[in-house]
Amino acid sequence: MIGPMSSKIRRRPPGAPTLSAIAEAAGVALPTVSKVLNGRSDVSDSTRLRVTQMLRQGGYELDDDVDGRSDHPQDAAGGLVDLVAPGIEGSWATSMLAGVEEVVSRAGRDVVVTLARETGPGEASWADRLVARGCRGAVLALVTPTRAQRRLLAAANVELVMLDPGAEPVTDLATVGATNWSGGYSATEYLVSLGHRRIGIIGGLPIHLYSKARLDGYRSALSAAGIAWNPDLVREADWTRAGAFDAATDLLAQAQPPTAIFACSDRMALGVYEAAASVGLSIPGQLSVVGFDDLPEARWLSPALTTVRQPVREMGRTAATMLLRLLNGEELETQRLELATVLMPRASATPPDLGQ
Repeated sequence: MIGPMSSKIRRRPPGAPTLSAIAEAAGVALPTVSKVLNGRSDVSDSTRLRVTQMLRQGGYELDDDVDGRSDHPQDAAGGLVDLVAPGIEGSWATSMLAGVEEVVSRAGRDVVVTLARETGPGEASWADRLVARGCRGAVLALVTPTRAQRRLLAAANVELVMLDPGAEPVTDLATVGATNWSGGYSATEYLVSLGHRRIGIIGGLPIHLYSKARLDGYRSALSAAGIAWNPDLVREADWTRAGAFDAATDLLAQAQPPTAIFACSDRMALGVYEAAASVGLSIPGQLSVVGFDDLPEARWLSPALTTVRQPVREMGRTAATMLLRLLNGEELETQRLELATVLMPRASATPPDLGQ
């Protein structure tokens, strides 16, 4: 027996095959490659040597440690926590990152940001990159791993906490989110209380769970007020300012336009402001607007945006705290936490002008 050998990838050259391609070339499953990289003992010597050889033939430079001590990838990465996100632009992302970093730094660790961008043929996915550098734990913000990625990360013993997942939460992974249904309900209920009856809504991508929950809250608030659901007042955008501008322009062009619009994010509310201005409508005199998130931009707008506060920084802190507990071998009291949303009334929503 040669004994377990831990191989740490020092560098993945441009154009080198992914770990999935290495697994296929070596005739093994992807988790087996992860086991080899992490020095697991439940891999035969012949398989270990074959995978290592395929990695080198693929152009990978490896550091080998035959005794598996201090150069084990998980030991080398012990002081790091990964934050995986689709991007780090904008106030939402920076607030979330600040919350994660606050908790992680207090524990004497550092945060590594990994972008979950689209990858082409031969490129390593974010999950491949985590495993390759020996990641021990990661917060996945707005990122839902595929089944293959989950198997890969589980085989490499990577602990995961999902923050505001876009798809249906994975039941066996810890998750932190916000009360999106309640937030959508309170935004709509507030507009109803002001006297609005034709209330439009601009949701995000329909595949995102949090968008669906906010839309469901909107529908429930209308139903509770005895207002019939009107699909003509519902539009979807792609969470962008430009997409919301187009959606709001379409709503406002109707023969009976809405007197208020609930935009399911503050960024999309900016697009509603622009659409109203483009057709000569004043806010809130002729159109009331409510957003969702309570980003700093909400208070800078004129008039200041009425919105639903999502505790983004606290969500980051909570996700990081849960992850550190898992890394310490502790059990969590619950696998899913939802932090409360709060309506923040400001100047952008007033009673409708019934004489217009």
